[in-house]
Amino acid sequence: MNNKTKYSLAILMALSIVTGCSSKGEVAPSVSPTATPTSSVSAVSPAASASPPPSSTITQQPSPVPTASPAVSAVPPKNGAIQVIAKPESVTALVNKQYSLPASYEPTDLVYPEIAFVFAEKIEKRKMRSIAASAIEKLFAGAEKDGIHLAGVSAYRSYATQKSIFQRYVLKDGEEKAKMYSAVPGTSEHETGLAIDVTSSDGKCAAEDCFGGTKEANWLDKHAAEYGFIIRYPKGKSAITGYQYEPWHIRYVGVDVSKDLETKKLTMEEYYNAVPVTK
Repeated sequence: MNNKTKYSLAILMALSIVTGCSSKGEVAPSVSPTATPTSSVSAVSPAASASPPPSSTITQQPSPVPTASPAVSAVPPKNGAIQVIAKPESVTALVNKQYSLPASYEPTDLVYPEIAFVFAEKIEKRKMRSIAASAIEKLFAGAEKDGIHLAGVSAYRSYATQKSIFQRYVLKDGEEKAKMYSAVPGTSEHETGLAIDVTSSDGKCAAEDCFGGTKEANWLDKHAAEYGFIIRYPKGKSAITGYQYEPWHIRYVGVDVSKDLETKKLTMEEYYNAVPVTK
């Protein structure tokens, strides 16, 4: 082999080597130059990897509440002893010493029912929510047909009004005694616009014990449920309701519930399986 031939073969071998290096460069790994061989595997511990990432965290839904139970909010009022109900507008809302209306709650459908009252002025305590106003008109009309003449004493009260009334009773009889016949503001059924105190048309025994046993009280006890009302604080149930017997205080809950309560002889606390009130 002459020198010219040797030179040509050397050039060809050099070109082959250059081309081979260039091909490897085109299929280089896509990982970052700084990545380590283990960078494709999660670096978290097995325990940590078992937990879902923040973006996939599941928010637990509250346990379903029986339809007969009062709905309450998760945040109780400042004193921590009373729960604020979640749906104060419900006609079956349980309002008592343990379940309170929001302090800012005011019914949006208050009207003046067309019934007789023991006073003539069109003032706050003459109002009721429209659905209860319609029902009380029918109740009074039904009583008239049976020769029973009723009159309203006190219906709706605002939070501010109830606060003033309760403070007055506390000054008169002391807080413990006052709580047996008057409600702490926020816990009065009168604030719902669904309750009303009634008496005879002559106004005697208005919101007084002597109303019990009268023909008007007996008629209410027998017929109130027909119109969607209940005697809210019945005789012999003060340890459960927290209030003494009030035959004059009736509360609208709707005909279905009122008849059910009447048939079963239950208070709202018992019906809702709520914790009994003892004071």
